[in-house]
Amino acid sequence: MSDTRTPPDRLSVNPASPYHDAEALERGVGVRFKGVEKTNVDEYCVSEGWVRLSVGKTVDRKGNAMTVKLRGEVEPYFQDLAE
Repeated sequence: MSDTRTPPDRLSVNPASPYHDAEALERGVGVRFKGVEKTNVDEYCVSEGWVRLSVGKTVDRKGNAMTVKLRGEVEPYFQDLAE
């Protein structure tokens, strides 16, 4: 992570994903989607304008959370800078 003031363009909480960044997740990344704070974001992409949200506690046959992909304005931020 070269810039410490902005989160990465794309980030995933799944360790198997190529977009997983443990350092950023340890620091704490918050996401506003269409101006509303979301706490159930599994993955986001700012440049493409989408978020993947987990749907309840349902899981697929491999144990991964079931998700829904929504399009709109995505604003990630580091939680330690927001305080």
